[in-house]
Amino acid sequence: MTTTQNLYHSKPAQWAVYGLFFLGIALIPTFVTDGFLLNQFAVYGIYGMLALSISLCWGFGGILNLGQGIAFGLAAYGMAMTMQMQSQDPDSNPIPPFMLNNSLEHLPWFWQPFWSTGGGILLALIVPTLFYVVFGTLMFRARVSGPFFAIMSLAMLSAFATLILDMQPYTNGANGISPPAPLTVAGAQIDPYSPTAYWIVCGLLVATTIGAKLLTQSKFGLVVQALRGDPERVRFLGYNVALYETCIYAVSGFIAALAGCLWVMLIQYVSPAQLDTTFSIGMVIWAGIGGRLSLLGAILGAFLIQGGQSYLGDQFLATWLLMLGAFFIVVVRFLPKGLAGLLEKILGSVARQPAKHARPEPAGLPAAGE
Repeated sequence: MTTTQNLYHSKPAQWAVYGLFFLGIALIPTFVTDGFLLNQFAVYGIYGMLALSISLCWGFGGILNLGQGIAFGLAAYGMAMTMQMQSQDPDSNPIPPFMLNNSLEHLPWFWQPFWSTGGGILLALIVPTLFYVVFGTLMFRARVSGPFFAIMSLAMLSAFATLILDMQPYTNGANGISPPAPLTVAGAQIDPYSPTAYWIVCGLLVATTIGAKLLTQSKFGLVVQALRGDPERVRFLGYNVALYETCIYAVSGFIAALAGCLWVMLIQYVSPAQLDTTFSIGMVIWAGIGGRLSLLGAILGAFLIQGGQSYLGDQFLATWLLMLGAFFIVVVRFLPKGLAGLLEKILGSVARQPAKHARPEPAGLPAAGE
C-alpha cells in the first residue's frame, strides 16, 4: 500500500471525514426553518440508520439480511402502542377506538405493559433484538448462510407481515395504528416537526454511527470481517463462528429497532407497509449503492436514493423503480464497493498526481550543501 493510500485509510483521516459529516448534518437546522422540510430531513436520518445496520450486518459481517424490516416494523408497532396508550385513560377510556370497533371489551394482555412510556419503549427495542438473537442462533448454529439465510429472513418477514394483517382486532390490520398525539417523555411533548425531534434523530444517528465504527475497529469487528472472507478458516482457528454471527446480526437488529421507534415518533403512524418486503430489499439497495463496506457510504446511499425518490419519484412514477434497479445493477457490476469505493479511487488518484509529476533526484549526485 502506498503512502497516500496509508494516509487515506488511516484512522485519523477516517474520523476526520466522519467529523465533517456529523458537522454537516448538525448544521441543517440553522439553514432549514420549515417544519415539514426539517421533518423530512429527520426521516432521511432514519433511513441512514437502516442503511448503517445493513452495512454492519452485510458489508462487514457478510450476512445478507433481506428481512431487516422485522426489527424496524416490530419496534415501530411497539412505539405506536406506547404512544397510543398515552392518549388513553386507565379508568374512563382504557381501550383504543379501533379495538372497540372490532368488538373487543378488554385491553389485551400484551398491550398492558405499554401503559408505561419507559417500559413500552424498552420493550419496543428489546423484543426485536431478542428475536434476532433467537433466530440468528437457530440459523447460524445450523450453518445456514449466504442466499439460504437471505431467503429465510425474507420468509420470516413475510410471516410477520401476514400475522399483523390477520390480527386485525389487536393491530388494526391494514389500517395500522395512528396515535392521536405526539410522543410525551417526562412531561414534555415532542413535536415531530420541531428542531428538537430532528436533534433526537441526528444525535442517535451520530451515536450509532460512532458505535458501529468503533465496533468494526475492535477485535470483535476484525473477527467478524474475517468471517465475511472465510468463515471456515475462522472456525478452524478456534472461534465460535455462530456466536459472532449472531452478535453482529443482533446489533444490526437493535439499530433497526431504534430506527423504527424514531419513525413512529416522527410520522405518528405505523402499518404493515413497514414490514413490506420491498422496503427491506430497498435497505439493501441503499447500502449496495452507497458502499456496503463503508458505514458512511451506506448512510449517504440512503440519503441519495430516498432523496431522489422524494423529488424524482413523483415525476417518473413507476419508471423510478426501473431506474433504481438499473442503477443498482450498474453499481454492483462495475463498482463492487459502491459509490464510496469510487470516491476512494478518485481521491487516491488525485493524491498520487503530484508524486507522478515530481522529478526524482539523479542517483549518485550529492545533495545541495554537501
